Amino acid sequence: MHSRQGTREIVRALDLRTGAVAWQDAYDAPYQMNPPPSRTARSGSPTHLLPSRTAACSRWHQAALSAYDLASGARLWRTPPADPLPLYGTASSPIVDGSRVIAFMGGHDAGALTAFDAASGAVRWRWTGDGPGYASPVVARLAGTRQLVTQSQSSLVGLAADTGALLWRVPLRTNFDQNSVTPLVVGDLVISAGLETPTTAYRVTRDGTTWRAVEVWANPRVSLYMSSPAASDEAVFGLSHRNRGQFFALDPATGRTLWTTRGREADNASIVRAGPWLLLSTTNGELIVARASADRFDEVRRYVVTDSAMWAHPALAGRTIAVKDTDRVIVWTVEGEG
Repeated sequence: MHSRQGTREIVRALDLRTGAVAWQDAYDAPYQMNPPPSRTARSGSPTHLLPSRTAACSRWHQAALSAYDLASGARLWRTPPADPLPLYGTASSPIVDGSRVIAFMGGHDAGALTAFDAASGAVRWRWTGDGPGYASPVVARLAGTRQLVTQSQSSLVGLAADTGALLWRVPLRTNFDQNSVTPLVVGDLVISAGLETPTTAYRVTRDGTTWRAVEVWANPRVSLYMSSPAASDEAVFGLSHRNRGQFFALDPATGRTLWTTRGREADNASIVRAGPWLLLSTTNGELIVARASADRFDEVRRYVVTDSAMWAHPALAGRTIAVKDTDRVIVWTVEGEG
């Protein structure tokens, strides 16, 4: 987990049973963001690279990427700080693709989506076609090709996972450059959204060497801000920023709205699907458990977890759920059947 103490960035490993600190790394990180995003305490989440290693993309340390030994906490490698600095800091998480770890490095108007060797940190490839967005990349096979799909500063892009070559690009401009919704791949569709833009599905096609992302449907009734959606076989679930926060479900094939809640749920929610369940942690300090139903918002239980905002996604380990507010990690154990 990441935390912040003064001008220091802290990366910690905690014992899941007791909360005791197993190891930590601290280093100077004097970078200060604009005040509004700094109050949210959002940051990229650590990602497992290899069975014995992990990577952490630091929000505060000028968008540096670090790798650690899981057992000892020994730092294995770290990238140089970004130059120029990110406008709102780093809010995306790195992703692992085979022996590569991929992250959007750099700052506003100047960055590079970069693939690093997971073991050494050496650069495998870099795409410099746009500045970074604030969404996390995903890997999917589309039109027969393994691709990295993400939001950049001004576009939704698909790159060849092996080489970083740009395959296709769709313009995506939002107010205040709030392009922070991680794309969702459902079957052969890429579903994307942004502040005050329709939630839209594209089908990626290839004709020889020509790639296209063709719009299949767009739903202007639900528009995501900083909350990324999740999906089951029957529905796409998300939190629209309309009506001060509405949970919703869409038909992934047509984009038709299946249901919405009344509103005033939260400014933001992190949504995780765990089998037949949805786990929704909100900026109101609530953890909501609901069934992943296409018919209605089937809420099972609503827990008040903390009195401060939760921005990070819930983490699952067996029957244990860990959530993080602005400065604490809170661990719950699931009891009973199901």
